[in-house]
Amino acid sequence: MILAMTGYLMALARVKSVGGKWPLWRTLCFLAGCLLVAATTGLALENYGYGLFSVFMFQQLTLMMAAPPLLVLGAPVGLVLRTRPRSTGARRALAMVIAAMRSRQLGWLLHPVFTIPLFLLSFYGLYLTPLADFFLATTGGHVGLEVFFLVAGLVFTVPLLSTGPLPFRMTHHGRLIDLFVEMPLHAFFGVFLMMAPRALVSAFITPPEGWGIDPVMDQAIAGGLAWSYGEGPTLVLLLIMLGRWYRNDTRKARERDLRVDAEGDAELDAYNERLRVAAERGEKR
Repeated sequence: MILAMTGYLMALARVKSVGGKWPLWRTLCFLAGCLLVAATTGLALENYGYGLFSVFMFQQLTLMMAAPPLLVLGAPVGLVLRTRPRSTGARRALAMVIAAMRSRQLGWLLHPVFTIPLFLLSFYGLYLTPLADFFLATTGGHVGLEVFFLVAGLVFTVPLLSTGPLPFRMTHHGRLIDLFVEMPLHAFFGVFLMMAPRALVSAFITPPEGWGIDPVMDQAIAGGLAWSYGEGPTLVLLLIMLGRWYRNDTRKARERDLRVDAEGDAELDAYNERLRVAAERGEKR
């Protein structure tokens, strides 16, 4: 995350040096997203995540649902596109970035046919199969899951919020459908965890004795987090998407009004002409 923040600030400085402008709120979003990821995976919270299901679930939800919207709203690719590189190598690197963002392979990764099953795998496939026990048995597996959660969150969020170059652009209706399909997935999983009579993940069955933690109760807390905490970022996503939809429709209506004032409304004129012809025929009869 330090490298990501450094690269972002260097690109920002480059844009400013050539007289470009960049919204402050996008910078703050990206930096906040990086700090959130760093705090979730690098502070003392990480140590508790090895022994408590509730803490690990909090980390998962943060990495999948809270941090990605901030990172995507920061629009790092859009910032890089404004740097106006001068050297041949830099221009080629920028062209490669654009080509990658518009590639067919990325389109497959960002399509709901892939992202929704990936979301299911992140909850149901991970904890209701031996996968969680396999990965959480080692430090490398634990860290690997955290990276997977962040990547999965970005893959799901990019088609919904990104304004940069993409292989395809979902309609506003499609984005809402995609979000509404995802919303109940972690909520139902949370209810399932809260109602489970026994601990499901072996890695969290035996927390340190000095902590005085009941594994089943801790699992229920994890379920409560999946049911409640996961809905907050989803609601924010929904509000952002609705706001964009409203602004887009308002802009199109304003453009249409200006075009009608300048050129007239051909559709309305044709409709009125059809009514006039129909009325004349009626009078002749």
